[in-house]
Amino acid sequence: MGSRALRALWILALLHLGCGGESLECGPPRGVVAEVVDGDTVRLEDGHVVRYLLVDTPEVGKAGEECLGTEARELNRMLVEGREVSLSYGEACEDRYGRLLAYVSVSGREVNALLVERGLGCVLFIPPAGSAQRAAYEALEEQAREARRGLWGACSPSPCR
Repeated sequence: MGSRALRALWILALLHLGCGGESLECGPPRGVVAEVVDGDTVRLEDGHVVRYLLVDTPEVGKAGEECLGTEARELNRMLVEGREVSLSYGEACEDRYGRLLAYVSVSGREVNALLVERGLGCVLFIPPAGSAQRAAYEALEEQAREARRGLWGACSPSPCR
């Protein structure tokens, strides 16, 4: 692992521990995932819908499927469905659709970052949500792009941006 990758992971670890930014209490700190909606959205057993902060995965739906959309949804499902997850919040509590915006972790691993790292999601920054971790996520995306992982090697054109 290169020095940029280690730096990005170090920044994510510090921020996740609360050393780099304030985490709002927008919703529950934990929940059990009842349903994976897609690669970047889940529904908890308590009814909350959670949209992952700083990551946008390819769409899967009635209008069709973007490149690697099914793979992103299935990785998310494998990691979180039916499991208890930890939720931490950033600078904004909800998006314009009323979904909670959160960093979602399972077994100590942040799913948001994993999706970007594996190239199954792009960084999506809509200010102010995710300001504190934006640079670290952009570094993970750049590494995935350089390594041609996921979207960056399989999709032309990329569904990102």
